[in-house]
Amino acid sequence: MNSEIRESLVAHHNTQLVDELLTAYEESKRNYYEGGHRLSAVEGGRFCEAAYRLLEERALGKFTPLDGILNTPKVAQQLAHVPANSQPPSVRLHISRALRVVYDIRNNRDAAHLADGIDPNIQDATLVISILNWVLAELVRICHSVSADVAQRMVDELSTRKAPVIQEFGDFPRILRTDLRASDYVLSLLYHVGTKGVSYEKLETWVRPPMRKNLRRTLSRLDEKALVHEATQGYIITMTGKAWVEDKRLLQFP
Repeated sequence: MNSEIRESLVAHHNTQLVDELLTAYEESKRNYYEGGHRLSAVEGGRFCEAAYRLLEERALGKFTPLDGILNTPKVAQQLAHVPANSQPPSVRLHISRALRVVYDIRNNRDAAHLADGIDPNIQDATLVISILNWVLAELVRICHSVSADVAQRMVDELSTRKAPVIQEFGDFPRILRTDLRASDYVLSLLYHVGTKGVSYEKLETWVRPPMRKNLRRTLSRLDEKALVHEATQGYIITMTGKAWVEDKRLLQFP
């Protein structure tokens, strides 16, 4: 769990509530990868209930107990009537509406798709996870008084790097898949470290010995395709690179 995120939220909210939110978030992200995008595993309902309670606490001064029944339509209505000069639009309107989408998808997933040959579970689960990412980033931004970009970076560091095919031994990330070619292997490692990036020297020690000889060429090709970016601190995966890793499901076992 990212301590910076937790500390920023705990400074403004109930500690138990924050821990419930972050635990549910990490669980949804882990299940998203391990469950192969199964919507039933991702769900997000537990996260949403914790998020609604955080909104209650911030805007209304109290929240529904964790062991109580949460009336989400009533909470959303109460938030919408909070004076505009007392809370930002995200607290009054946007976050609760985003959370509502998660509930609607979960409740109508079987009837909401035509027989178009596209697996609705992948579509829906990906949307749910994107909403959870955005909501957490908004809560961090509001509590931490940082820009949306900085808040999203903090959330990225917390969430998107955990994958079942990578096991860490100290500071050495070992990819457990043996079928990845060098470029995909490197992208998976860079995805794992996130926006911090990694130096060439360290990356060289992480890749398998047969990949080391042509590592610079591999990185150069990835750079040409805009999948990675070479910065002063080393190599960083781009948004295009992240999309490649996720679309190809490189962080899942085949």
